[in-house]
Amino acid sequence: MPDKARVIRKAFLLGAGLGTRLRPLTDILPKPLVPLFHRPLVEWAMKACEEAGVTEFAINTHHLPERWKIPRRQGYGGQAADGGWLMADGEGRVCKGGNGLVAENAVWKGKPVSLFQEPVLLETGGGIKNIEAWVGDDDVLVHNGDIYSSMPLEKLMAAHEASGNVVTLALRSDGVAKHIAIEDGQVLDIRKMLGKAEGTHVFSGIYVFSPSLLEKIPAGEKVSVIPAFLELAKEGKLGGVVLDEGLWFDLGDAESYLAAHRELGLAEAIHADAVISPEAVVERSVIGPGAVVGAGAVVRDSVLWPGVVVKEGAVVEGEIVCR
Repeated sequence: MPDKARVIRKAFLLGAGLGTRLRPLTDILPKPLVPLFHRPLVEWAMKACEEAGVTEFAINTHHLPERWKIPRRQGYGGQAADGGWLMADGEGRVCKGGNGLVAENAVWKGKPVSLFQEPVLLETGGGIKNIEAWVGDDDVLVHNGDIYSSMPLEKLMAAHEASGNVVTLALRSDGVAKHIAIEDGQVLDIRKMLGKAEGTHVFSGIYVFSPSLLEKIPAGEKVSVIPAFLELAKEGKLGGVVLDEGLWFDLGDAESYLAAHRELGLAEAIHADAVISPEAVVERSVIGPGAVVGAGAVVRDSVLWPGVVVKEGAVVEGEIVCR
């Protein structure tokens, strides 16, 4: 058991992926910035972390990095910032990543955000090693930037704080990718790579780590975090907590993205700044700010991004319209 409980105040959002399964949407925006009910997907993750007590964020970026740079007086998609979306802090400060990469500082709802740009993708292990200086001596909550979750993250954090584990994974009982074998709160195997046990649970893409994890990741290399996890599993230092409460959506493809907008109900489906002709038909659809639906148009089971124009008489059904 640790000498004392550690309060987790930092979160690292994984935002550097290419989002290939969501193309062509991700030809326009990095996947974490794709809108979910009028907000960037990653902001829902940040909100969940904030509600669990996080006060400082880091995000790694790679694909379309300029899309993350939003002027202070401008919000997402050129709209007024709703709740204080990510903005440049206006002070020009920088800090160095583990391999010398520069992180730009920004602010979200008054909380500091460090953006670590990766010119070459470092993957899940290299990305964490790159923020070593930012981590310091603190435990860190890691949240995939392309998932939506309402799981009780405070339970994950409390489980980690009460354990002697270096890493604690948030797991789900149901799902198609049951790669994690767990027993009595300890992860025994991943994808049966240690030859110990078949997987029984799904890894949610959310976990907490203590700084000693970084000792197991080589510096300046493109590397997955899984080898480090496996080493910890061998040492009995890789924990897991099953969080079946709440919702968990992986929005990795167009089908799951549309499903999330059908099922989640996170905000009013039609944004207050959308313009819908009284002669248009809009059914079971989410319409973004500044979008226009012309007279006689029909929009069903679809998502319209901010500023999209559906012309008079057009029919949109089961589509994501982003231009």
